[in-house]
Amino acid sequence: MKVKNKWITLSEHLAEAERQSEGVEPLTSIEPELTIEEAYQVQLATIEKKVAEGNRIVGKKIGLTSIAMQKLLGVNQPDYGHLLDDMVIGNGEDISSRLVIQPKVEAEIAFILKKDLTGPHVTIPEVLLATEYVVPALEVVDSRIADWKIKLQDTIADNASSGLYVLGETKLRPEEIDLAQVGMVLSKNGEVMNTGVGAAVLGHPASCVAWLANKLFEFGITLKAGEVILSGALSAAVNAEPGDKFQARFAHFGEVSVGFSKSK
Repeated sequence: MKVKNKWITLSEHLAEAERQSEGVEPLTSIEPELTIEEAYQVQLATIEKKVAEGNRIVGKKIGLTSIAMQKLLGVNQPDYGHLLDDMVIGNGEDISSRLVIQPKVEAEIAFILKKDLTGPHVTIPEVLLATEYVVPALEVVDSRIADWKIKLQDTIADNASSGLYVLGETKLRPEEIDLAQVGMVLSKNGEVMNTGVGAAVLGHPASCVAWLANKLFEFGITLKAGEVILSGALSAAVNAEPGDKFQARFAHFGEVSVGFSKSK
């Protein structure tokens, strides 16, 4: 079997989980020697297929940037995934259960770019200068791997456990807000689940975007003007069940919410 065919086969394994709305065996059980670099090739194989089928790449997400999320999933470095045009959910809308398998919700800050960012030496000031505005966001992470029994290679191959995302309506220029100090409260069904602060993600949300731009240089990929960049969870993700309602409030930055429908 050619290496590239192996990546496609593993990508199809994850696609089967989407078709059946049920988690599958970890890739690291099927291919115990799967490397991080190979896992990204599996991810790219999936994205290339979805684009060929008509989807459009609209941005990127950075995962595992906070100590809380790294501890939750037992990893020690960030990862990234692609955002497609069918992943966005309107602020305050409900998500049909047919769109998710085993969702979790996390609050973060999204960057909307006005200029391209190309690694390998992107800095925080360059990220801020390239940003049109920032908005509060919720990411609905999901896993095609049964019971979230993942290693770093599994989540990378699975498009960084991407699911859906929601953008708030408050748009601020980076110079209008201290992103490292902005506080966040995430509630589920009116009960506070956790809190976070911008500095929880690599010290500053823009640091995450810089890391991403520099990481993507390894794959010949540039962050493009107009793209949405989800900069990473400010606190641990929270399990979501049908009927749940989530709301994240950001100090001096507005709020964003999403619900989960009880019906398919």
